[in-house]
Amino acid sequence: MNDSITPSSPKQLDREAAGRLMRLATYAAVGMATTLIVVKFAAWLMTDSVSLLSTLIDSFLDVAASTVNLLAVRHALEPADEEHRFGHGKAESLAGLAQAAFISGSAVFLLLQAGERLFNPSDITNTNIGYAVMAFSIVATIALVVFQKYVAKRTQSLAISADSAHYTMDILVNIAVIVSLFLASELGWQLADPLFAIAIAFYILHGAYEIGAAAYDVLMDRELPDEDRANIHNLARAHPQVISLHDLRTRQSGPDVFIQMHLEMNGELSLLEAHSIAEAVMDTVQEAYPRAEVLIHQDPTGIEEPRAFED
Repeated sequence: MNDSITPSSPKQLDREAAGRLMRLATYAAVGMATTLIVVKFAAWLMTDSVSLLSTLIDSFLDVAASTVNLLAVRHALEPADEEHRFGHGKAESLAGLAQAAFISGSAVFLLLQAGERLFNPSDITNTNIGYAVMAFSIVATIALVVFQKYVAKRTQSLAISADSAHYTMDILVNIAVIVSLFLASELGWQLADPLFAIAIAFYILHGAYEIGAAAYDVLMDRELPDEDRANIHNLARAHPQVISLHDLRTRQSGPDVFIQMHLEMNGELSLLEAHSIAEAVMDTVQEAYPRAEVLIHQDPTGIEEPRAFED
């Protein structure tokens, strides 16, 4: 989840363009998950497959999680105000934690359902309907994931990235359901249905952990990836009058990036000259990271002062 956002990636969009893409991705996720609930519910009634029930439960959770995402993204894109001067970007991370909780709950429920079917196996009926619904689900989910990954890459949205990871798991879950339907109906392996459902549940729990860990990193202001820090360092040092820099601090909050650093310059420069150099460095960094807020402190070189970090 903690992908690099260096300019070697597709150029970052400005905040307005990123917001439009993020909103569109959330609407697409809610719409697709709602559609899948309808077709999966009908298929479950006709087949009585617990592994198909598992995907139906997952789709209900998808709607809940994607709706939370939609609201969180809308809130995260609100501009900073007097009470939230760093913006509202961490609403995305809170949505990520909510997604992890939703997904974990669905996995636990699925384990209970599969456990009951493990001890009381039953025949699977109307498997052709199950195959058709799963094939439709796979195609629709792949289309959504491709779009979400595009949006996440262009916007660096944690909420969209988490939703994409969630739906990527759904693709694998749907493939597993097709396999379990085949084994149970064609080969008579009735235990294949609940066993596949149990395996799917543990896979879902693993995905929930990864989504929650990524959200936790943002809420705890984890540094940007090393590639980004190195790139920012190089951009700042590229100015001929910057001798060195230290205390580079970075973090991400929703679509926004915050960058702080101390620049070391010749101590004989005037305040106006030092200010102009800092402004030039800030413009260079912001050109590479359009949604970044850059704060620069100017230090005369050779002055000993406490340093929180060496960069």
